Amino acid sequence: MPSTAWVVTILAGAAVLHGQKLDKLKFQNVHGDSTTYRTRTAIHLTAGAPTADGLAILKDSAFQDGTIEADLAGAPGPGAESAARGFIGIAFRVAAGGSKFELIYLRPTNGRADDQLRRNHSVQYESVPEWPWSRLRQETPGVYESYADLETGAWTKVKIVVAGAKAKLYVNGAAEPCLIVNDLKLAPAKGAIGLWIGPGTDGYFSNLRIQP
Repeated sequence: MPSTAWVVTILAGAAVLHGQKLDKLKFQNVHGDSTTYRTRTAIHLTAGAPTADGLAILKDSAFQDGTIEADLAGAPGPGAESAARGFIGIAFRVAAGGSKFELIYLRPTNGRADDQLRRNHSVQYESVPEWPWSRLRQETPGVYESYADLETGAWTKVKIVVAGAKAKLYVNGAAEPCLIVNDLKLAPAKGAIGLWIGPGTDGYFSNLRIQP
C-alpha cells in the first residue's frame, strides 16, 4: 500500500486535496494512516484516547471565508462506549496550537435511529473550547443541531460554506442546507483546516476541497 494517499494541487484558485500526504498533517491526540476504504483512497483516523477528541490539522492551510467540501465516513470503533455515535467532522479557523476552532460534525448513528429526538441530533455545530455541544444544547436547545439522513460507516459528502459570522452545512449534494449557523462564536479570522473525530470513532476522510 502506498505511504502517500493525497496529492495537493491548485486549480482555479482552489486548494484540492485528493488524499493528503500524512506528513502534511499535524496530529493532535489522534492516530492517522493512509488506506483504501470502500474503494476510495482515504485518511483513516482513530482516537489517541478512548474518551478524547482527535484533530489532524492541515499544515500551512489558511482559511477564513469560503467553501470546504469533503467525503466523510464515521462509525463507532471497536470497544467504543455505548454513547459513541461515530462523531466525524471538519474544523475550520483553527488557531495556532489547535486549542481553539469552529467545528461542524456528524453523528452518523443518529441519522436513521428509531428515536426522533436522536435523529434531531444528527449534525452539530460547536466552538471549541468555550461553546461545546452540551452548553449550546442546554442554553439554546435545537438551534445549533439538526437532522440529516446519515448512514453509519457510509461515505457522506459534506459542504460547509462560511462567510463572516455565518456557516451553512449541506449534506450529500442537497440544494438546501440542513444546518444554518448565523452567529459563529469566534471572531472571523484566518486559521487552519482540521480533520476531526470524536471519542470512540473510526473515521475516514477523502476528497477534501478548499475554495477560499
